[in-house]
Amino acid sequence: MAKRVVILDYGSGNLRSAERAVARVGADVEVTADLDRAARADGLVVPGVGAYAACMAGIEALGAGPTIAERVRAGAPVLGICVGMQILFDEGAEHGVVTKGLGLAPGSVTRLQAPVVPHMGWNTVAWPEDSVLGAGLPADTRFYFVHSYAATSAGAGTAITVHGEPFVAAFETGVLRATQFHPEKSGDAGATLLANWLRTL
Repeated sequence: MAKRVVILDYGSGNLRSAERAVARVGADVEVTADLDRAARADGLVVPGVGAYAACMAGIEALGAGPTIAERVRAGAPVLGICVGMQILFDEGAEHGVVTKGLGLAPGSVTRLQAPVVPHMGWNTVAWPEDSVLGAGLPADTRFYFVHSYAATSAGAGTAITVHGEPFVAAFETGVLRATQFHPEKSGDAGATLLANWLRTL
């Protein structure tokens, strides 16, 4: 029986492309703002595009923060994507304004120190040896990034990419996993990663 995955609709994110990508690897996918369904799903995807503060405002307007945190506490898998990853951290700093995040991962999200920002296009990821998300992916596998801000530390289970400086491309802490890049825009590599995640549900 297919695993049930909810893609959280809080007004920010590539909802339809994420839906298609997760369905492609065999999940039963629903895009919804219903927190009860988000709480009960086998897996929850938190997408996000645009500004950190705007994404957090959307999460707060929906009241989704406690639902996401409770899933993590209960051992129910959550996958954050792009700004949906960034808001899992303690805080994000944009244009001199610091916005409180969900505090599920330690650290802050700041502007990339790089000659060219945004970091847009394909780049490789250095996965930790025990990575679940990166399992079976060759070292030269490229993923699609588009962002100007990033976390530079996430503790153990961190995958790193370099653009001007090393930053967190992905992290895995128990049932909480997240990617700065867009698996749904990363072709077969993204499909492999999503299939790896689906096997954890």
